[in-house]
Amino acid sequence: MAATEPTAATVERETDLRVLQVATTERSFFTQQVEALEARGVSCTTVTVPHPDEGSRGPLEYARFYAETVREAVAGHDLVHANYGLVGPLALAQPVRPVVLTLWGSELLSDRGWLDRWSRVAARHSDAVVVPSQRLAAELDESHDLVPFGVDTERFRPIDRARARERVGWVPDRRHVLFPYDPTRPVKNFPRAERVVGRLPDDVVLQTVSGVAYDEMPYYMNASDALLVASDYESGPMVVKEAAACNVPVVSTDVGFVAEVLDGVSNSAVARSESALVDALSTVLGRRSDGRSTVDTLGVDQMAEQLLGTYRRVLTG
Repeated sequence: MAATEPTAATVERETDLRVLQVATTERSFFTQQVEALEARGVSCTTVTVPHPDEGSRGPLEYARFYAETVREAVAGHDLVHANYGLVGPLALAQPVRPVVLTLWGSELLSDRGWLDRWSRVAARHSDAVVVPSQRLAAELDESHDLVPFGVDTERFRPIDRARARERVGWVPDRRHVLFPYDPTRPVKNFPRAERVVGRLPDDVVLQTVSGVAYDEMPYYMNASDALLVASDYESGPMVVKEAAACNVPVVSTDVGFVAEVLDGVSNSAVARSESALVDALSTVLGRRSDGRSTVDTLGVDQMAEQLLGTYRRVLTG
């Protein structure tokens, strides 16, 4: 679907549209989605599954989430947008508003069979389904709209590497490989990343970064000589698009939409073995990529326009 900038008249028409956004948690790309829709005059109310004071979320938290979803849905909203398959059936359980379901990816690409089945049921009964990548579209039998997650290309942009390293406190005379995850998360496979970088020359350093302010991530990206994704599976990951927007080389396992994003991008690679990860990383270090020319077509504005098209179609029947 071609993306166009909204006219003033278009935004004026959308000021009457009220959307209940439901999600398990507010991820950065979801927050950007809501902000971009609101910039176009859409009134969004966000409801997320509450966290208990201790431990993980259980039936009580999801029961409270369902009650709040029903209460908000009947309070003048035009439709419900369920973000992530886990909350899809709960959004559908309210009987009064049409439901748009966005699948984030891990619902169908992980090894959790119950989540896969739960999400497919939600997709089958939703009024419209949105997927962010061709990889995920190939996993789904239901009719769907392909709407890639947008990248904030004003925030994620090329920055002088020396200036970025000074800001984040990295020494200038090393080659830095960024691992942008909590190393304790098993699915991210930090031990694999350690083994890969351990087979490179001694001046190559693995930098683990997690829990930093989102506005600081572009500096960590640009301070890096490469981004390394060693994950066993991913729904995306968005860090690949963000690194590409900074012209930072990416070396990744073949997960999520990585191959789709890096198709045609120079000085980046998708590797299907540990040895291939080592070889690819050794090759890309020291040079920039040209990824920004690709992700410029995956902006937040384009994403919002496409979602508005889906909303309009659902509401007009």
